[in-house]
Amino acid sequence: MLWVKSLHIIFVTSWFAGLFYLPRLFVNHAMVLNNADPNSDASDRLKLMEQKLYRFMLPLALLALGFGLWLWLGFGFKGAWMHAKLTLVAVLIGYHFHCGKIVKDFSLDKNRHSHIWYRWFNEIPVLVLSAIVILVVVKPF
Repeated sequence: MLWVKSLHIIFVTSWFAGLFYLPRLFVNHAMVLNNADPNSDASDRLKLMEQKLYRFMLPLALLALGFGLWLWLGFGFKGAWMHAKLTLVAVLIGYHFHCGKIVKDFSLDKNRHSHIWYRWFNEIPVLVLSAIVILVVVKPF
């Protein structure tokens, strides 16, 4: 089971790297659109980066979730902390797919938000990760 736990941690970390970086690309993209022609080279480059990163994140998320499910079924974790953690995991899955919608909006030149909005949006996975780590390590309830 330690191998499964190790793989879960590796893929969660990798998925989070994407969840941290993709919204930062959105910040930069919104700034480019504010200051230049939406058809500029910078905008096209950011669109490509966003699309490639998002496509790469999906298998990482699926592997993280798969190994997490294996751990859950293997150890049979119980308690309110696990329910809270699973709720936060569901929030992350929703966040991931919302990022996909934003990638599509940028690709169609239909961005509706400012770079400031994306800066705040970028903080959501940091808060969720912090809460999950505390729940898993401390098991407060």
